[in-house]
Amino acid sequence: MGERGPGAAGNDGVDEARHAGALDEVRAALDGIVERLDELAFDVLREASAAGRSTRPALERRLVRARNAVERARRLLEPGGSVEDG
Repeated sequence: MGERGPGAAGNDGVDEARHAGALDEVRAALDGIVERLDELAFDVLREASAAGRSTRPALERRLVRARNAVERARRLLEPGGSVEDG
């Protein structure tokens, strides 16, 4: 089989390179969401600590799970990313 250059369509007929700019924008937005979720989780932990709590609040656990899900979504959008990668 011949080599495929940049912009060549994959087996499914979709030229991923054609959508690279839009995917870059989405990945950047997801990076921002990950950062914001980190900030919120830290704020929740700080608040709980200041209140004398010794266990992780449920909200912080949910924020961490959401952050992990967003990170998985971002990895899926990497060039060559697939569902099996995450």
